[in-house]
Amino acid sequence: MRRLLITGAAGFIGTNFVHYWLANHADDFIVGLDALTYAANRDSLAAAIPNPQFRFVHGDIRDRALVISLLKEEQLDTIVHFAAESHVDRSISNPGAFLDTNVIGTHHLLEAARQVWLAKPEVEHRFHHVSTDEVYGSLGANDPPFTEDNRYDPQSPYAASKAASDHLVRAYGNTYGLRHTISNCSNNYGPYQFPEKLIPLCILNLLEGVPLPIYGDGQYIRDWLHVEDHCVGLDLILTHGREGETYNIGGNCEYTNLALVHQLCEIMDHCRPGTAVRPHNRLITFVKDRPGHDRRYAIDASKIRQGLGYVPRHSIVSGLQEVVRWYIDNESWWQALVARTKNSSSHNPVQSKD
Repeated sequence: MRRLLITGAAGFIGTNFVHYWLANHADDFIVGLDALTYAANRDSLAAAIPNPQFRFVHGDIRDRALVISLLKEEQLDTIVHFAAESHVDRSISNPGAFLDTNVIGTHHLLEAARQVWLAKPEVEHRFHHVSTDEVYGSLGANDPPFTEDNRYDPQSPYAASKAASDHLVRAYGNTYGLRHTISNCSNNYGPYQFPEKLIPLCILNLLEGVPLPIYGDGQYIRDWLHVEDHCVGLDLILTHGREGETYNIGGNCEYTNLALVHQLCEIMDHCRPGTAVRPHNRLITFVKDRPGHDRRYAIDASKIRQGLGYVPRHSIVSGLQEVVRWYIDNESWWQALVARTKNSSSHNPVQSKD
């Protein structure tokens, strides 16, 4: 039986992980911590709130005293750290916010864990840090996918801030003996994703009949990972992963952004055959590229597959069909977010993670 602190619990991946863990580990207890910034939505946790095995706390990972009090009060033994600024475009315009949350915030969380857990070294604990494949930099067309042994080469302020937080976690393990694991995932998609990200952005634009903005030539390649498959990988790491290890979690699904958007258009042609603009790929529009845009990411998940038995369950077609249907069926959820962010960058092209 575990007692977990989930940071970023009202964000995209954090929300899905809370629902997954409660469904698959019914005896465990979860504290979900979230600062409820622009990309978080407490409504995403509505089904979890009544569960006596879940407690939601509105708070910031940079509030070290709060984290310490939660670890002690609830006798928490596991931290799964999702909380992060993650939108690459925003990191280009405001890098300071990414350093503050992703680096300083992680430091406060690590210090809280060190003060509480390492004061009693006999107590079992685990700090799991959720990171990104973007710390490895960019791949050429014929380069092999990233393994856990690739050197770090971050190309954006977002990637650099995540690389720094990865290094901090390892340093606390090596220096203080903090029991930890790290995972680097590829691009997630699925339910509850904030509407500024590529897939939900395109789905909502298709539903509204407005242009689908694609950076540059659209040939940027990403490995796409359904968020449920990501949760399965995290489960395997937390239950069977070796302390101190890093695991890459990928979807084994490389797609160009343009091919992905064409697939979404084809799905929408079948789901909404009566819309004014059809075929929906007529809405595709190419826009000026963003600075420092990484050409290709790809994950080699051999380590977690061979060591822990991880296999992604979703194909890109079935996964996208499921996600399109979810956004169609949950209009009230995303309408509220769109209204809240209509004056921000919610209609800009993006291809980053949670």
